[in-house]
Amino acid sequence: MVIEQNSASARLDSVFAALADPTRRAIVARLAEGEATVNELGAPFDMSQPAISKHLKVLERAGLITIGHDAQRRPRKLEAEPLDEAMDWIERYREVWEENYQRLDALLAELQAKPGARKRKRKKE
Repeated sequence: MVIEQNSASARLDSVFAALADPTRRAIVARLAEGEATVNELGAPFDMSQPAISKHLKVLERAGLITIGHDAQRRPRKLEAEPLDEAMDWIERYREVWEENYQRLDALLAELQAKPGARKRKRKKE
């Protein structure tokens, strides 16, 4: 169980680290539209092909993309599972914060509804 959690945590760390860079997020967004070659992925960026390849390697290590084989082409393809795992993790914490906000709203409503609740008076200067 601990090994599973460490492995899941390491995968999640690599996904968030990969998505921390705006270039890699743009590549992921492009691949959400369909597979693409390295040249196609690098076209919108003002950087060298080796620099794009480094970004792709980070995304590959995180499991976010895979390399296909289509005759002479080696298109990159987006993999949904790591993104799903990241979304599940985010959703768990969104639910926790939502519950916290609901409790805070209830407390504020209770405090405002109490009879004789003191209102602050503004001091005149």
